[in-house]
Amino acid sequence: MTHPHSCRFAWCLLILLVLHATAGAQAPLHQRIDESIAAGKLEFAKQAAALADDAEFLRRIYLDLAGVIPSAEVTRAFLGDQAADKRVKLIDRLLASEQYPRHMQRVFDNLFMDRRPDKHVRRADWQEYLRKSFADNKPLDQLVREILSADGSDVKNRAPARFYLDRLAEPHQLTRDISRLFLGMNFHCAQCHDHPLVPAYRQEDYYGIYAFLSRTSLFTDKKAKLAMLAEKAEGEVSFQSVFVPKVSKSSGPRLPDGPALQEPKQEKGKEYAVKPGKDVRPVPRYSRRALLAEQVIGNAHFRRTLANRLWFQMLGRGIVHPVEYDHEANPPSHPALLKLLGEELAAHKFDIKYLLREIALSKTYQRSSVLPKGSEDVAESAFAGALLRPMSPEQLAWSVMQATGLTDAERLAQGKKPNEAALHARLIGNESPFASLFGNAPGEPAGEFQATLDQTLFLRNGDLVRGWLAPRPGNLIFRLGKLTSTDGIAEELYLSVLTRMPTSEERKELADFLASRRADRPAAMQDLAWALLASAEFRFNH
Repeated sequence: MTHPHSCRFAWCLLILLVLHATAGAQAPLHQRIDESIAAGKLEFAKQAAALADDAEFLRRIYLDLAGVIPSAEVTRAFLGDQAADKRVKLIDRLLASEQYPRHMQRVFDNLFMDRRPDKHVRRADWQEYLRKSFADNKPLDQLVREILSADGSDVKNRAPARFYLDRLAEPHQLTRDISRLFLGMNFHCAQCHDHPLVPAYRQEDYYGIYAFLSRTSLFTDKKAKLAMLAEKAEGEVSFQSVFVPKVSKSSGPRLPDGPALQEPKQEKGKEYAVKPGKDVRPVPRYSRRALLAEQVIGNAHFRRTLANRLWFQMLGRGIVHPVEYDHEANPPSHPALLKLLGEELAAHKFDIKYLLREIALSKTYQRSSVLPKGSEDVAESAFAGALLRPMSPEQLAWSVMQATGLTDAERLAQGKKPNEAALHARLIGNESPFASLFGNAPGEPAGEFQATLDQTLFLRNGDLVRGWLAPRPGNLIFRLGKLTSTDGIAEELYLSVLTRMPTSEERKELADFLASRRADRPAAMQDLAWALLASAEFRFNH
């Protein structure tokens, strides 16, 4: 017979073992995100928006992970799904889809290259390199390492070198872009003097980065007819402030908040692996530029900046905002959260899908854009509700193609075995007009959204969109023409364009409009679709 005291002892021991096993366990990151956001403001729970309804969430997550609105068929299925975990399953399905790497390719193409035209590397090759990187879920630090290490000399893998080559290897341009993109510091105004508005951005920091690049230039191999990077083995960096022109300073290669590199002494006459000469690309034995990638990735600002950019991509605002002005006078809205995101990104080996998934699973991401009454003045930096965000030009292009049914019509035309890659190749040309009209100027970082008359006229009266609305098997107007009830037409129209069911008032307005246009019903339905496509509700994400 077992003694009762020994039973109690066994139970206590078991409880202690369980407590010990779970003591070090942490809540999932998405829960810690919500806790950090809530801790950032008093009475947050009272002022925060409720979770978005299924329609609002569906449209948002599609735009953020797939770069396009969902089809009416997908929307009907999701709204009718009663499973408690349907949002989790949708997030995972989108991250595993073919649309996800294509969307990320567009996001990072625009981020890294600012819509620059082709010069020495074909954009199509660069874009395919990015697409495959995201399809393979390449660690983000590895992607940056490959880009900053490339010199274009590998004829079979020139795509990563577009970052350098299509900037013509101009060291000042590269200094400015590398600092803002990968370190979150816009040193544009620190080239000629310390930044006039940001004391933390010093001229010496600018030239510390510049020193990695100052020996690099563009070289054209006349035989191969290819541009690539060349580098000298010598050349020091000196600079003067325009405010103190008689005082010269010098800098070796170093990153902000880091020490200068200890450089090896070069044996005279043996500085080059390939000596410079006529039509010969010089290759030094010691390359400053070759050290830049590891220095950037190892810098404390790197993971913080990437985490902040991914947060910005999903939430529409950085924890440090603007994202390229990370300094003491512009502190993060939630310092502990930014630190947490950077640490988690690094701990998970810069797995971008992991971080995007956890952000998407958070209540912070899934909140409605409608704040409770009395909370309308809560600052955007509190992340109490979803921010109103315009679609990117690429999101807009693919969403208009989806809404009008052009995508469905082209897929239908492919027959029984539609191929998404072939479909994308057929439709990709339609991006250009949207990028030209709605995008930032080539070579300039994206700025704040500003609607123009030309943009409005393009959506309301443009021949391109008009052509997509002409009835064709599988497209929106063709589908609407097959329906007999005005309720059915209203639902198909609103689900296709706005990813939601129409309200009772919208149903009545549509019925009255069609009743007044019985003689030209197909044209009337095109006018209805056009009106929704040109609306602010379609143009913006909520």
